[in-house]
Amino acid sequence: MRWLPSMTAFRGPGVWLWRWRRNPLRRRSDALEAWIVLAVWSVTVIGGVLAGLAAAHSVERGMDRERAEWRPVMALLTQDAPKSAAASAAGAERVWAKVRWTGTDGSSHAGRVRVAAGSTTGTAVTVWTDRDGSLVTEPATASQAHVRAAMVGVLVGAGVATVPFVGGRMARERLERRRMAQWDEAWARFGSTWGRMTG
Repeated sequence: MRWLPSMTAFRGPGVWLWRWRRNPLRRRSDALEAWIVLAVWSVTVIGGVLAGLAAAHSVERGMDRERAEWRPVMALLTQDAPKSAAASAAGAERVWAKVRWTGTDGSSHAGRVRVAAGSTTGTAVTVWTDRDGSLVTEPATASQAHVRAAMVGVLVGAGVATVPFVGGRMARERLERRRMAQWDEAWARFGSTWGRMTG
């Protein structure tokens, strides 16, 4: 078991840096691979983090703008909402119906929104509109915007980080195939002299 200390030393932290050190076994492809690994991990980590943060900030800023600009408006049903046999006693089921409302500039608008099933004509409902008076969904709260922005940031960051990572893997595989071809060539030359060396 005298080989154990040497194996332990081989597995030490210095083994990861051998491509950077000058030694007779290091080939040009080894140094090139070391630079590729360094560049790929740098771009993967830094690029992914920066892209994720930028996307999250953009999404959260957009939702903040929606909260500031979108306004609730009182609208009136212009038709009876359809009744549903599956509607509960509490009227929880919602269906599409036509409504009309007046914008902040006094102009009249109409559209379709979801209301409680069975609502009658003239029922008042709250709708959300943008600066132009067009119908929009209710804006996300600050906490909801933060969660959505974080999710988008993670997805965008992971997507951006995947590109250099995959590119680096492809480059390393190409170098590995080239090294194997060089090894085969070297062994072929060595094999041709094997009989003369042992004869």
